[in-house]
Amino acid sequence: MNLTLSIVAAVVAFGVTALMGKVLIPVLHRLKFGQTIREIGPKWHMSKQGTPTMGGLMFIIGICASMCVCIPLAHSLEVSETLLLTVKLFAGLGMALAFGAIGFMDDFIGIVKKRNLGLTERQKLILQFAVAAAYLASVGMAGGSTAVQFPFLGRLELSFAYYPLAAILIVGLVNAVNFTDGIDGLNSTVTFFVALGLSFCAGLLGMVNLSALGVAAAAACLGFLVWNFHPAKVFMGDTGSLFLGGMVAALAFGIDLPVLLLPFGVIYWVEILSVVLQVTYFKRTGGKRLFKMSPIHHHFEMSGWSEVKICAVFGLVTFLFAVLGVLCVAFGL
Repeated sequence: MNLTLSIVAAVVAFGVTALMGKVLIPVLHRLKFGQTIREIGPKWHMSKQGTPTMGGLMFIIGICASMCVCIPLAHSLEVSETLLLTVKLFAGLGMALAFGAIGFMDDFIGIVKKRNLGLTERQKLILQFAVAAAYLASVGMAGGSTAVQFPFLGRLELSFAYYPLAAILIVGLVNAVNFTDGIDGLNSTVTFFVALGLSFCAGLLGMVNLSALGVAAAAACLGFLVWNFHPAKVFMGDTGSLFLGGMVAALAFGIDLPVLLLPFGVIYWVEILSVVLQVTYFKRTGGKRLFKMSPIHHHFEMSGWSEVKICAVFGLVTFLFAVLGVLCVAFGL
């Protein structure tokens, strides 16, 4: 990990994201781009009705600004990387931006129609799989491997089966990250630790630019928390949550360790699994509920946990699993 590059990436991403709040939040207020709160959610969430959404644009701009500074800086520092790593960097950032664009469409339609839902599930899935396929094709044409590396266990060659499995994993992760966005500060807190952990892994593997991208993503999450920590002054919306999902996937696939998405993304997977279990149980029992509400952060919220406590506990769990993942990379490869 290049320390100079990492510091610059962090400072620019955090600074631009935090400062964007001063500019963007008043604009979102003037445009009346407020969040529509679902009536089936916790009743106390109704006080958040009208809070500006699409705030994910803040950290999207922050991360892009950081990369605009860091890529030329890396060149001046004589950081030399292969064509494949360069493609992974730009294709990964492009994938995250494309997922963010899908989220933007979803948010915008929801705002215009004054409802919580924008694009249909079918429309979102088609677009998401198209984005994932474009990313995988780009990396594949640049010479990307179709083998999956497992710490301590070695490599498993999947051949053509790699592509559909990878696409399903990417789309699944992106939607899991989206489900994690439901209370003030939660998604930003969890993704901070995930991005930082993946950045460390990239540094250990000598992938300097990808490491800088991870640092920028983590720092931008902190910059967004300046405005999103409870009580939130802005929500990231699907614009931000889908972008973050794409960013996490880009980092994990960029370092050829998508298997790390299992430990690093433990909270993401628990969130989406809680929704699947809730819906399945509800249908099979004729209306009974397994949890008080899903995703599971709402279950804890309705059990009396504060939003700050949920963020702290979920963040701590992510931190511990991220440390485990970094140690696996450090000693298992």
